[in-house]
Amino acid sequence: MRAFTAFALMLWASAACADWRGDVQSAQLVGEGDFSVFGFRLYRAQMWSERVPVDYDERFALHIVYVRGIKRERLADTGISEIKRLAAAPIPADTLERWRADMLQAFVDVGPGDQLSAVYLPDKGVRFYVGDHMTGEFDDPAFARAVFGIWLDPSTRAPTLRKQLLGTAAR
Repeated sequence: MRAFTAFALMLWASAACADWRGDVQSAQLVGEGDFSVFGFRLYRAQMWSERVPVDYDERFALHIVYVRGIKRERLADTGISEIKRLAAAPIPADTLERWRADMLQAFVDVGPGDQLSAVYLPDKGVRFYVGDHMTGEFDDPAFARAVFGIWLDPSTRAPTLRKQLLGTAAR
């Protein structure tokens, strides 16, 4: 009986977080905007948060719908490049290698209409989704903050998108 109860709880827990929305059930849309490179729109991003303004003490989610195809290796390499660029101090090579491997586990090649989401888990880490399927959970608060910093750091390469996501863009 005890084994059955544990199995039932495990199934319930996996169903409870069957998609990224389940991780931020009381969240509201804070802002959204497009990311383009050289005039080519790559994706539309949305920021969902249980608290406005967005705060690293609360759960929030970044939801991206792609307009163009991008290989997962390129997503991971671009992410690591941005994390390195934004870091206040050099990040050890073995840490960057581990983070890249985590990204490669969580990401897929994307095409038009594909959706990737990331949920920030305060003091714990990050959970990634492809569509409604969780592809990875990483208990590493530094990795989580570095990933979200790509969009939320004041020195992001996309300052207009950052303002839109945070709901601070001029209306």
